[in-house]
Amino acid sequence: QRPPTGEELRSRIPGWGADLDPKDRPSVPRGRFDLEAGAHWDFPVRQEEEWPRERSIEHKFLTPVFGTATPPRGLSGVLRKYAYRYSEGRAAHWLILVAADRADAWENHLKSFLTLRPDNPITETGVLSEFKRHGISSRFGTKRSDLNHQWMDTIIVGAPWALAAGAGLAVNNALRRNRRR
Repeated sequence: QRPPTGEELRSRIPGWGADLDPKDRPSVPRGRFDLEAGAHWDFPVRQEEEWPRERSIEHKFLTPVFGTATPPRGLSGVLRKYAYRYSEGRAAHWLILVAADRADAWENHLKSFLTLRPDNPITETGVLSEFKRHGISSRFGTKRSDLNHQWMDTIIVGAPWALAAGAGLAVNNALRRNRRR
């Protein structure tokens, strides 16, 4: 069966083809490229790369100006570079970038233990505000969206710290036993 012609569709569907005539389209003035806008723009001077940047496979080149605050390093840098092998339209690209952010957070947590002021999970996660700022009472009788995943917060935030503390105690106990022998 052949597809219906424009005339058949116009007779059967009210309003079909109303925008086929360019004179009737409201967006036609925007679609014209011969109008003088008055804006004159030259391509800006390109920022120099201090290290090889991650590049999207969808674009020919980097934008003229880009962020340089955090060079890729460690496991998070490897993951970020790997993510750009995938198209930005694929979930793998974004999921690997999320994993790289988590890896970067853990790299910085571990690096903080080498300093004189390591991270403090009690004060920095905001857990104390639960008791000071009506945090617990605000969870009852409301339709807060974060209540659905509230049970996971203790696992995601607290469990890694508890495991790290347990591992530290286990290493400490093992070292003490070895010294006694």
